[in-house]
Amino acid sequence: MSKPLVLATRRSPLAMCQAELVAGRIVEKTGQEVVLLPMLTTGDRQSQWSLEQSGGKGLFTKELEQALLDGRADLAVHSAKDMPTEMPDNLGLVAFLPREDPVDIFVCKEGVAQPKIIATGSPRRRAQATKLFPEAKWIELRGNVETRLRKISQGVEAEATLLAAAGLKRLKIDHFPGLSFRRLSLQEMVPAPGQGAIAVQARVGHSQEYDKINDGQTENAVKIERAVLNAFGGGCQVALGANYCGSTDQLSFFHEKCGIKSLRIAGRAQTDWMDELTGWTKNK
Repeated sequence: MSKPLVLATRRSPLAMCQAELVAGRIVEKTGQEVVLLPMLTTGDRQSQWSLEQSGGKGLFTKELEQALLDGRADLAVHSAKDMPTEMPDNLGLVAFLPREDPVDIFVCKEGVAQPKIIATGSPRRRAQATKLFPEAKWIELRGNVETRLRKISQGVEAEATLLAAAGLKRLKIDHFPGLSFRRLSLQEMVPAPGQGAIAVQARVGHSQEYDKINDGQTENAVKIERAVLNAFGGGCQVALGANYCGSTDQLSFFHEKCGIKSLRIAGRAQTDWMDELTGWTKNK
């Protein structure tokens, strides 16, 4: 009997939920037993750090990657939007689960039409939401999803925040006492590259072993979005949004120099449509 696969994951409730989804899919598609290896990352330990000021890159992935490199884990589970475009040479993304709703949710204290203080550590969210709430002040609010919701409902530090729809759905949170939830369209806010997708990372040379759990449509979309991220530099602390919908062939794009744009890319060389994106950011 083969040994169980060891799956490295962060310890947060959302990360554990995502790891359970991956483990369940592996069991369903391959019959292979899976055990979880919950870990604390630098980003988890340094809960008082400003992610924007500390750079954000690798803060939630490095320890999981090290577990892969030293053989303590066979796989690591990540939110695809947290993954830097650069990773150790002998590691790669080998599978993606079917994508959840990629958009953002605006969460606001009930009865507040125009929040004075909005909490987010994401330059992308802040840059786009400033157009919706030009008078608001911005603060960074750390903590897991339920902690942030509770703080907003109390209204002490901030009256509103922005969260990924996918995380809320996976945690089965569609309401919270004292709060209202509003789904933001792609015309209002373009998500982060990879948002809503769960990525599975492994050592190079093992990708074919996980073909059965991979969702090709999600993989294609995330690869396109990560190509945009790579071209314009950075990780989750860049004011950049990219979302590709294969069913409509629509690439939605946000850059602080051009705002929200969209284009179709089917049948076009990547260099062609990437040049169009670059042109938008230079013509402002």
